[in-house]
Parts: sequence; structure tokens; C-alpha cells
Amino acid sequence: MRVVLVGYRGTGKTTVGQILAEALKWPFIDTDPLIELRAHLSISDIFARLGEPAFRDLESAVIADLAETDPAVIAVGGGAVLRPQNLPCLRANSLVVWLTASPETLYKRMAGDATTASRRPSLTGLAGLEEIRRLLDVREPYYHSAAHMALDTETYTPREVAERILQRVRETTGDKG
Repeated sequence: MRVVLVGYRGTGKTTVGQILAEALKWPFIDTDPLIELRAHLSISDIFARLGEPAFRDLESAVIADLAETDPAVIAVGGGAVLRPQNLPCLRANSLVVWLTASPETLYKRMAGDATTASRRPSLTGLAGLEEIRRLLDVREPYYHSAAHMALDTETYTPREVAERILQRVRETTGDKG
């Protein structure tokens, strides 16, 4: 079994994923570094030099490879759910958890992260909060259809979110932990 964390950037996939992986004693895998390794380019350079379709192709290849991994906690990019071919790979022997937060909270979190602008380009040409709202409008139905459960990362701390996921993993696997 795997746990796959989906959601918009800034929802806490990395933070929650690391806490959860430690609790489960499973590896934590973030797809972004694997994509960069495969392309020999940073995410922003992939977008600038090769374009978004090439990035999505690389992302899909990494996700397909990860569908065959041993138990792990996997954080995927916010747009990974947009490609229909990714869904069977994301859901295969996995608990898919959609992490959510309001556009305003996501904007504040990303504005507070110095690496956001350098790591991820604008996908719409819109600025900040407007882009977040636009992309969430498009992506939310995809997150909803991909996920087995959703957790609001505004309501709970990262540790509490991880605990809720851990509880669901234990229920699913029959592990009384």
C-alpha cells in the first residue's frame, strides 16, 4: 500500500508527507525532484525550455514508475490529477488523500516561501491569488474524483492531518498500530 498526497501547492503535501512517512516508517517521495532528475533541469527550466506539456509527460512517467513501488508516502504535483492516465497509477494500491486550504491561505503560504517563485512558474499568466482561484476552479473536480479522502490543512496542524491519515491507513490495512 501507498499513501498519495494530492492538492494545490501550499497545502502541506511535503510537510504532512514527511511526518506521515516517519510515523509509518515508510520512505517519503516527492515527485518534483524525480522529474528534475529525469530531465536534468529544474521545474522552472522545464517549463521555460520545454513547456508545460513536456513537464506533464515527465510527471506522468514518474507517476507510472511509482505505481510499482513498495509502501511509501508520495507527494505529487498539484496538476498531476489533470491527466486521466495518471489516475489509475495514483490510485493503484494506494490511499489518495486530497489536502485542501482556501485560496487566501495558499497565497499567504506561497508568499512566505522564498522558493515558490523560483521553483514554479505561473501557469496562467495571472498574478497570485487570481491564479490560485482560477486553477482551483479547474482542478477541484479532479482532486475530488481522484481522492479517497480530503483533509483541510487550515483546520488541522500538519501533525494532526498526518494522524488522521495514519488512522485511515491502519483501518484500511487492519493494523492496530
